[in-house]
Amino acid sequence: MRDWLVKETETATGAAKRGVNPVQKIGELHATVSRVIRGKPETVKFALVSLLAKGHLLIEDVPGIGKTTLANALARALDLSFQRVQFTSDLLPSDVIGLSIFNQRSSAFEWKPGPIFANIVLADEINRATPKTQSALLEAMAEEQITVEGISRPLPRPFMVVATQNPAEHHGTYPLPESQLDRFMLRLHVGYPNKADEREILRDRERENPLEFVRPVMNEAELIELQRAASEVRVADELVDYLLEIVEKTRSSEALELGISPRGSLALFRSAQALALVEGRDFCIADDVKRLVLPVFAHRVVVNFRATNLKNKTREAEEALNEILSMVSVPI
Repeated sequence: MRDWLVKETETATGAAKRGVNPVQKIGELHATVSRVIRGKPETVKFALVSLLAKGHLLIEDVPGIGKTTLANALARALDLSFQRVQFTSDLLPSDVIGLSIFNQRSSAFEWKPGPIFANIVLADEINRATPKTQSALLEAMAEEQITVEGISRPLPRPFMVVATQNPAEHHGTYPLPESQLDRFMLRLHVGYPNKADEREILRDRERENPLEFVRPVMNEAELIELQRAASEVRVADELVDYLLEIVEKTRSSEALELGISPRGSLALFRSAQALALVEGRDFCIADDVKRLVLPVFAHRVVVNFRATNLKNKTREAEEALNEILSMVSVPI
């Protein structure tokens, strides 16, 4: 298994030699988004981790916390094409991926691309759409292409889906199936701000929305270069063994019915590389892996009891993962 996880790498300083300073560019991006998302530096950092690791991001929390604002701020800070899709119960797959329309003048069908053909796609309240519409994103997220009427059409690159969802106990929601959740590299919770941060939020929005003042700090070429730099971050054999031991224990844990797949292992590996780059290192440390276990694994495992709602499932999954982390020795 290690053979496909570990590869010969250059150091992240290679990006700087090619004209991109990773520390400076990532710092600018983090600062820009944090001016809109007050008091949540860790949430913003993990959103950047998903972006640099070429993953998709799921943001889950109650309404009004700032899920859509975070996705909007991230998209505006990047000089990329952006589309927002408001998922509702009557949304059709063709409303997302596009369809062929008959042109009477030319007597031929013409392809009309849907909003999925953008670099950053915000799938707002994704769990309000039916499972059929949710599944329209599966091929796009896995292979960066869509297939309609037997014709495969590539999506723009870089490509990232940022989805938001409300907890499953809210009315009119359809829980995402395991196959859909597994396509998201990280799942984040924003959480309530503290009193001081909420005071700043109120003052920031007293006369205007700070989101309107977000300007791009990175272009497509620079982002691709940073994604390449993230893949070049070094991961020692001891850290790979540490990661795989955590994965193995999820598969044998009595608290979990379904453990982590090789796709999940690779997601943790790549996100740990990206986190190291975000923090200005060209090598991973054990803390990179440990900090990402919950956001990368908690939505992938399945607890072995029937929980009444997503909140209980999430809590039990995180407790099981924390117990596994306490059992695995951290390499020095």
